[in-house]
Amino acid sequence: MSDANEPAGPVEPERAGGGTGERRVRVVLVDDHRMFRTGVRAEIGQTERTGVEVVGEAADVDQAVSVITETRPEVVLLDVHLPGGGGVEVLRRCAALTADAERPVRFLALSVSDAAEDVIGVIRGGARGYVTKTITGSDLIGSIFRVQEGDAVFSPRLAGFVLDAFASTDAPPVDEDLDRLTQREREVLRLIARGYAYKEIAKQLFISVKTVESHVSAVLRKLQLSNRHELTRWATARRLV
Repeated sequence: MSDANEPAGPVEPERAGGGTGERRVRVVLVDDHRMFRTGVRAEIGQTERTGVEVVGEAADVDQAVSVITETRPEVVLLDVHLPGGGGVEVLRRCAALTADAERPVRFLALSVSDAAEDVIGVIRGGARGYVTKTITGSDLIGSIFRVQEGDAVFSPRLAGFVLDAFASTDAPPVDEDLDRLTQREREVLRLIARGYAYKEIAKQLFISVKTVESHVSAVLRKLQLSNRHELTRWATARRLV
């Protein structure tokens, strides 16, 4: 992880020092790439140094909901694109935990995607912030503590998406058609609309060609479209390409 997209606002390193006797924050990692989870755990999970205790991991929506319910962490690092419905589905199924006044579980999206619809989707779903995977380890630790305290944390460019969507009086309304799609289906939709072949999409998203075909079929069915040409026109009209 590099420092190309550090979170808005200063990071307070002294908070991350678990060895000073300060309180610690319990975290669950949710990402469908095991190697990435391993890297994040190695970067932030040295509790005595960072003050962060990784209490669980999950690779898909069902696992995430189960682990989060069982461990009740203070913060969940949540990827946007997950098998089983994506980060938005995890947020939906954990809404009661998020709303718990005494022991709230707070979510910080950590994703490779910097697409506006992904950012807005998880924030509408209840996440407290969104940072990209280019964030440094020290800044991620600082962001975890800030989210645990109830702050909102965003990478600088992504904060603009949120302001545009929630503060502007002429912000576009929620697109009910788009909201029918899972996060992974939206990603496949964008790539199809950009002219990618199924094999290219499979390679880019680390999934099989058969899975790509299934996602495309689901998108066409949900949007009541007949083929990829109609899909491309649909996506272009909504400026998703």
